[in-house]
Amino acid sequence: MPSLHIAFLGCGFITRVHSRHLRRLRSDITCSYASRDRGKAEQFRRDQGGQRAYASYGEAMADPSVDAVVVAVPPRFHLDLTLRALEAGKHVLVEKPAFPRLADYETVLAARNRARKVILVGENDHYKPLAVCLRRLLEEGAIGEMVFGHFTTLVKKFKPAEDWRNDETMAGGDAFFEEGIHWLHLAASLGPRIVRIEGFRPTPGVGGTDKRAKSMMVAFEYDNGAVGSLYYSREVPSLFQGLRLSKLLGRKGIITFESNGLFVFARGEGLPRILFPGFRDIRGYQAMYRDFHRSIREGRPPAMSLEVAMEDQRLMDRIYASLKGTGPLAVAQ
Repeated sequence: MPSLHIAFLGCGFITRVHSRHLRRLRSDITCSYASRDRGKAEQFRRDQGGQRAYASYGEAMADPSVDAVVVAVPPRFHLDLTLRALEAGKHVLVEKPAFPRLADYETVLAARNRARKVILVGENDHYKPLAVCLRRLLEEGAIGEMVFGHFTTLVKKFKPAEDWRNDETMAGGDAFFEEGIHWLHLAASLGPRIVRIEGFRPTPGVGGTDKRAKSMMVAFEYDNGAVGSLYYSREVPSLFQGLRLSKLLGRKGIITFESNGLFVFARGEGLPRILFPGFRDIRGYQAMYRDFHRSIREGRPPAMSLEVAMEDQRLMDRIYASLKGTGPLAVAQ
């Protein structure tokens, strides 16, 4: 396939993360960088071996050599830049959480259909080897009929006072909304569909530089009759400063996995198995960009399409609605 020229809109931390993972794909994808500060864009271009630097997002979107843009700014600005990029005839990869409201997704969906372009929502966790491995094991019936899913992501990691994530108008919500959505997607993407969900938020801590609510417990029910829980916190220390264990429990066995994807231990019928899903692309960024590239060249929806992301947003909406005292809510069919 021909090389894909993408322009990053925004030159911050997440753009650096994406660029680092894209180094292995340089024969397929060429990167350029746009910022409101040309000097910053030029610095990124030099540091990352990029092709061009732009002094504004509009300048990048106006460049006919750019095939697609990556919207890598705080969520508050995602909607405007995504719509402008589609109007300019560009394909779009938008960081997740893509938009704070379901109505925003519907607006973008209509614009995407008019423009006939590809939109991939940047949920790299969908593509990471751990998720692929877990989906395969469940499909193979490694633990028989699933009974419980238990997902844990705990770490004591506060944001500094000047971090934009401390401002919910910029981030779209609290810590769980801004980052926990990745873990919610993992729980929802393994095969069974979540049909009922409720959130429980502990009393937020006080003091310190990170002012957000930083913890959430979510309980849910799958369409196969299994039930699950997700424990998310950015204020509770984790084992060995990062090791987090989660489990899928069935009537014939148990899958224990390190939540970041270091290993999977499957114990069911037959001999126990320890699996290492993959370290080369452990966070799934390369697989995500390969899918984006192929979707554009083949004219097909990506695996992490706008419609899939809308399902995650519906789950988020029901979690936060339940916090207001409306009780457990069924997910619309």
